[in-house]
Amino acid sequence: MPHSNHPTRNPHLAEQFETLAQQREAGTLGMWIFLATEVMFFGGLFTAYAVYRHRMPQGFQLASGEYLKETWGSINTAVLLGSSLSVALAVHAAQHGMRKLLVWLLAITLLLGGAFLLIKAHEYQLEYHEGVIPTLRFTYDGPHANEVFVFMSFYFTLTGLHALHMLIGLALWLVMLIRAWRGHFSAAYYAPIEIMGLYWHFVDIIWIFLFPLLYLVR
Repeated sequence: MPHSNHPTRNPHLAEQFETLAQQREAGTLGMWIFLATEVMFFGGLFTAYAVYRHRMPQGFQLASGEYLKETWGSINTAVLLGSSLSVALAVHAAQHGMRKLLVWLLAITLLLGGAFLLIKAHEYQLEYHEGVIPTLRFTYDGPHANEVFVFMSFYFTLTGLHALHMLIGLALWLVMLIRAWRGHFSAAYYAPIEIMGLYWHFVDIIWIFLFPLLYLVR
């Protein structure tokens, strides 16, 4: 039988690209563009928060000091930073073709991300019982009630959107874990892990801004 003169195409290489390097660069650029839109989105929310905090300092200070738990926020910050470290190490493991280490590091990332969301859910439960969830259950009628309502609205909007990004990230990391377990990644092909790492670090950075703004600034 005649032999084909065309080399076998890499199964990980999409048709529109000529090389894996070109595909990786395109994927990385796409992620950076997406993250730029996310920066503008969260930037608008942060700006609105700053404006209202300036206009309603007493209610914002009261709500932050009374209802937000610094201890839980601090623990969650440490948990999320730990997940960022495990992601950075996972990218390194993927780049060097260390499959078993990559699988373990992705599993650790999933566990830490899940722990963050569980702690956040616990905080939401406490706030529900305290009656400071706007629209759903807001029973606070003390001083500066309207301002407290506005602060808690910002709090649940910002932390809720962050938690949504976390959920999306964890779902994608689960896919990456399954693929890593099946040996889809190597030193020659690791772009999805690297690109997902950019997304996860962005989510971590957003929390680094949220934690002091909501929990610490009084």
